[in-house]
Amino acid sequence: MTPKDLIAFAKKNNVKIVDFRFVDIPGVWQHYSIPISHFTEDVFEEGMGFDGSSIRGFQGIQESDMLLFPDPSYSFLDAFTQEPTLNIVCNVVDPITGERYHKDPRYVAQKAENYLKTTGLGDTIYFGPEAEFFVFDDVRYDQAHNKGFYYIDSSEGFWNSGKDEKPNLGHKPRYKEGYFPVPPTDSFQDMRTEMTLEMQNVGIDVELHHHEVGTGGQAEIDIRFGTLTKIADQLMTFKYIVKNVAKRNNKTATFMPKPIFMDNGSGMHCHQSIWKDGKNTFYGEGNYAGLSDHARWYIGGLLKHAPALCALNNPTTNSYRRLVPGYEAPIFMVYSQRNRSAAIRIPMYSHSEKAKRVEFRTPDPSCNAYLAFSAMLMAGLDGIQNKIEPPEPIDKNIYDLPPEEVLEIKGVPASLEEALEALEKDYEFLLKGEVFTKKLIDSYIYYKRNSELKQIQLRPHPYEFSLYYDI
Repeated sequence: MTPKDLIAFAKKNNVKIVDFRFVDIPGVWQHYSIPISHFTEDVFEEGMGFDGSSIRGFQGIQESDMLLFPDPSYSFLDAFTQEPTLNIVCNVVDPITGERYHKDPRYVAQKAENYLKTTGLGDTIYFGPEAEFFVFDDVRYDQAHNKGFYYIDSSEGFWNSGKDEKPNLGHKPRYKEGYFPVPPTDSFQDMRTEMTLEMQNVGIDVELHHHEVGTGGQAEIDIRFGTLTKIADQLMTFKYIVKNVAKRNNKTATFMPKPIFMDNGSGMHCHQSIWKDGKNTFYGEGNYAGLSDHARWYIGGLLKHAPALCALNNPTTNSYRRLVPGYEAPIFMVYSQRNRSAAIRIPMYSHSEKAKRVEFRTPDPSCNAYLAFSAMLMAGLDGIQNKIEPPEPIDKNIYDLPPEEVLEIKGVPASLEEALEALEKDYEFLLKGEVFTKKLIDSYIYYKRNSELKQIQLRPHPYEFSLYYDI
């Protein structure tokens, strides 16, 4: 769609407000709006200014002026605003140099796709993320000098099985048993359908939805695979729709990886494959799991760089509450066909050449999809370019292996701090083709350490009082 086409579309749909959106370093949409009367082709040619110093991870105050340029290729009508509103995703530009901003995560994704083409290894990378989330009835949290707590509640939470709800009708999924009974135990069927229909209305191809393993309203909605930047755009829209449909139903949705103690967390398994000239380069007839050499080396790259990738794929301190044994968490850096205890699984539902793909199960939905997808592609390409062989596949339940065998298997970092340290040591593969820049990586690490990790380290944890108050 051209700028002129988009302006005509807005007028045809009686749009009153145009909303311009871009993503910050942590991966959250930022926006501002203009009346339709100011929505002209000049906006696409000259851009619109904003304060980059107020955006997390972007500019210092002495260099704060930045520009937004709307991308007419990705827009949608907002289903949640009172007045008809058109949302447009934007690219960030430096007003001094006139060049794309190297810290704009969307630019990183676009560069990653272009870099793939320059390698000659493929012309298209497909991603299919499976983003899980929770829907709660109530969430409260506070942190002060003399107190700190969180409280969540859900009508589905098994912790409410004995509560007097006047009346309590039961049908609450037991811990780790939410996958996947029919209603009334699954009480969110209609809400997930509502989310699905809203996604379809804006062009997202939804393949299925279902209740997930966790109690308390864990859910999954799967969207059809697509190219890297397009799917990252759609995942941002996906999160927006999930949260706003939940709010419309007087609920609250979160993509926080581990909000509930002693139950499964939310992951975002990422299916991926590289194609060239209309052919799936990951397919290798007669080989283990039907994988080509390129697919096996791609896996080798993912596993080699996995500790560094975790800093981008699992970017919160809460991510590492999920990446622990006992909750189907993909913490073991091996690959296998069909095996969900391995970090990389090769789905075997279909023997079709087109369906052959790699499923990286470690990432979670708290990540910035533009950065995470790009980093996974760069790690996989490094594996192909250097013919990195992964460890031998393991087709056993790794959780049940004897301790001496488990010790021989490489695991994920145990904390965000370890992951950031790994990224500091292993980032050269991200710099190829100038996809990532050293300044972006340094800024990312600095932000995560100072704005998140250090803030958690400074504050007493509620459970520390149980452990240590009587010492």
